[in-house]
Amino acid sequence: MNSDVRLYTRCRLRAEAVAKAAGAALVKGQGHKLQIDLKGKIDLVTNMDRRSERFIGRELTRSFPDFDFMAEEAERNVDTGSEFRWVVDPIDGTTNYAHGLPIYSVSIALEHRGRVVVGVVYQPVLRELFSAQIGCGARQNGRRIAISGQTRLEKSLLVTGFPYDIHASRQDNLKYFGRFAKRARAIRRLGSAALDLCYVACGRFDGFWELKLSPWDVAAASLIATEAGAHLSTMTGDRFSIFSGSVVAASRPLHGAMLKVIGLRG
Repeated sequence: MNSDVRLYTRCRLRAEAVAKAAGAALVKGQGHKLQIDLKGKIDLVTNMDRRSERFIGRELTRSFPDFDFMAEEAERNVDTGSEFRWVVDPIDGTTNYAHGLPIYSVSIALEHRGRVVVGVVYQPVLRELFSAQIGCGARQNGRRIAISGQTRLEKSLLVTGFPYDIHASRQDNLKYFGRFAKRARAIRRLGSAALDLCYVACGRFDGFWELKLSPWDVAAASLIATEAGAHLSTMTGDRFSIFSGSVVAASRPLHGAMLKVIGLRG
């Protein structure tokens, strides 16, 4: 085992422990009155988002003090030019969380030289831990997982999400939702892109598409899905990165069928 792999393993194990601890605090905090602020017309942030981010940043920095840190709420962002960077979403699914809907997650990824090498997503209500380390496959609570392998769109259960500027922008995903609603078996919308990708990874969903995503939404889960066998690209079919802003994820045959639907004119 080379030094990079040993370090990735240490980072993954630490990220798993931190995600579990942060998730436990979120479950406990959901029973109390939340302080809710608006970042946009419908984009929420709560005091628990900030508290979770501070906790995750503190714990990871304590273990790996030289690593950079990027997170959604930007309270602890650190950019020193390190080869390593944590990419964190302290609550992916804040709107669900704020409304008491138990569908949300903690997402922690590690980049090394611009490539995601560790991904951890924890659903604290169900106590489901999804994790991956580059080249080592994906796991759910320690059990190896794989995509469904579904190849036919008409037999597929798909999942998607809608952007926070849906009230103001014409790029609202409604056009694509309508197209897929007529062609797929069914579509779901959970409100957590990280969980959407993890559920593709373990075969609960056959495919996922979404636009206007941020790096912290997909960094960890994109590695988990890839390591589980999913093919990922942007919605225009270009090579995926966590900074692409959009994603299509599915088995390679289904992925191609989804891109055809997205690319339809009219």
